[in-house]
Amino acid sequence: MTDQTNMDRLKTLAVCVALLATGQCVAQDQIETVVNAAVRPVMQAQAVPGIAVAVTVNGKPYYFNYGVASKESAQPVTENTLFEIGSVSKTFTATLAAYAQATGKLSLSDKASNVLPDLRGSAFDTISVLQLGTYSAGGLPLQFPDDADAPDKMLGYFKQWKPTYAAGTHRQYSNPSLGLFGYLAAQSMGAPFDDVMEKTLLPKLGLKHTYLTVPQAQMGLYAQGYNKDDKPVRVGPGALDSEAYGVKTSAADLIRYVEVNMKPSGLETPMQRAVAITHSGYYKVGDMTQGLGWEFYHYPVTLDTLLAGNSTQMAMEAHEVQWLTPPQPQPENVLINKTGSTSGFGAYVAYVPSKDIGIVILANKNYPNPERIKIAHTILSALAK
Repeated sequence: MTDQTNMDRLKTLAVCVALLATGQCVAQDQIETVVNAAVRPVMQAQAVPGIAVAVTVNGKPYYFNYGVASKESAQPVTENTLFEIGSVSKTFTATLAAYAQATGKLSLSDKASNVLPDLRGSAFDTISVLQLGTYSAGGLPLQFPDDADAPDKMLGYFKQWKPTYAAGTHRQYSNPSLGLFGYLAAQSMGAPFDDVMEKTLLPKLGLKHTYLTVPQAQMGLYAQGYNKDDKPVRVGPGALDSEAYGVKTSAADLIRYVEVNMKPSGLETPMQRAVAITHSGYYKVGDMTQGLGWEFYHYPVTLDTLLAGNSTQMAMEAHEVQWLTPPQPQPENVLINKTGSTSGFGAYVAYVPSKDIGIVILANKNYPNPERIKIAHTILSALAK
């Protein structure tokens, strides 16, 4: 151990001693022990090449990196490695739509066809922007049909689509639903979705290493994903892909995103309002409260409750909803979370604002959601003590 390392540890210890009385000090070694014990067995059992974990405690981020970003190059994972985050992207899309409302460009109560005249004469004459953003438009499917999964075909699909349920009565988790929600938000802001996301939203959130299209200069940091057969794969183009599942980011940027969601006071006022809108509860399904992009649970929450709320059944089946009228502001004691996957990547984000703790887990393999949730629940439970 070097003299500099000893000096750094002594400085850290001195700070911790000063903060112990307020409970603000958490030793990195203690966190690392918990994270290692939670991550390494799952990584081995699921044959995940690389995992990046970021934890925030009282506003301080900690990074724990495992394995490789690419089996071919053996490049190690770091907190700056770029991962596909799949449907965690929906929380960014929701924040953009909420920002459009906060700046007076969009009303979530508007009918979809009022925002996008191309949809007039379709079912979207009676479906609101909010219903699209909360998967309650009437049964839009999880994915676009293959023959509609392209930018030049998606509007034709929406024009002919017929609801299964009355708008607002059922939750059916859906990429087309949330994707159209984001598309409408960008329409209201007068620019393509990718432009308003990368030039407006991400900079205002203070995110400098988050992309829809990874720049060539950053491609060396873009992890290689691996599918269930361990074949190299990355996300491909599709209808409303940017809006529904297109974000690529690092553990360092994503934990920053978690921190500003927990404490948005440093953001400009319209963005603070946007975060509050995404954290509002719009309806309940069982123990889960649906926000915009985010999903909430009363805290403390059991592992079984989190597993049920993030289950295949919740993603694949329609569920009757109980609307909260008016929408409820974020409760004091709540865990907020979102899972995300692409063919070659798996992500999970969870945070507890009242405890000022949060976690980001990024992997370059789409391993099962329950394993991600178990890791996070174990670590957050330890941090909350």
